[in-house]
Amino acid sequence: MRIKSSLGGRTFDVFNYVILGLISFVSLVPILHVVVGAFSSSQAIIHNRVFLWPVDVTLDNIKLVVQTSTFWKAAWMTIKVVVIATTVNMVLTVFGAYPLSKSWLRGRKFFMLFLIFTMVFQAPMIPIYLVVKSLGLLNSLWALVIPSAVSAFNVILCLTFFRSLPEELLDAAKVDGMGEFRIVAKIVVPLSLPIIVTLLLFYAVGHWNSYMGPLMYLNDRNLQTLQLYIYSLISQGNSNDIVAAAAGEASITLVPAAIEMATIVLATAPIVLLYPFVQNYFIKGATLGSVKE
Repeated sequence: MRIKSSLGGRTFDVFNYVILGLISFVSLVPILHVVVGAFSSSQAIIHNRVFLWPVDVTLDNIKLVVQTSTFWKAAWMTIKVVVIATTVNMVLTVFGAYPLSKSWLRGRKFFMLFLIFTMVFQAPMIPIYLVVKSLGLLNSLWALVIPSAVSAFNVILCLTFFRSLPEELLDAAKVDGMGEFRIVAKIVVPLSLPIIVTLLLFYAVGHWNSYMGPLMYLNDRNLQTLQLYIYSLISQGNSNDIVAAAAGEASITLVPAAIEMATIVLATAPIVLLYPFVQNYFIKGATLGSVKE
């Protein structure tokens, strides 16, 4: 049975659609401008003819970035950070959340309190930097992995999902002789794919877009990530040295703004292309706990 909406309800719905549409449009305008600029000619960009539609469509800007060795060095560094750091994140999150989801764990309340404490009170930037420096991790990949090895919020999300798993199934596995590690690997993880993929996406996107960590801990230009590389292009976008170096590698007439836009598009593309494949899992994991039976 369909309930007929009142005039006030329909007016409210129309108002919401209009406001949300305007907010979405305003949010998408700068993103769309960067995308169309990446595929527009340098002359069109110079004369400010590019706004929300590509002008004199060309792939020269993309080719320029692809043929620049510095971009690929930064991309490879970013990929290594994402793979290694995300693997460490997921292992610690899963094996930390599983015992905390069990009421029989001794000292569980203390560990939960300690976990929540780290969410409320976080160390300032300078002490963290000094700790990383004292451990000799500066200018190394591990400086981006160890300080962000686990997220307390993600651990709580994960243990909340683990609590929803049928305890009888886990008890049956123990009766069959399976140890805790095998139970987690063979039963808990396969049954928890929605939250696993969601946290995997959270961690991977966070490391891919990380800027402050590389800026603080990596002083070697050979170790810069994509975000630092983009920053160097934007902060020195009008530098003749950068333009000349890129032109020498790619042999293409350059405009700094076009290089910046094309680099941003290529740096964002992997995450954008990945999302459709994990969308279903992400929606299930993101709505975890929103409905109670």
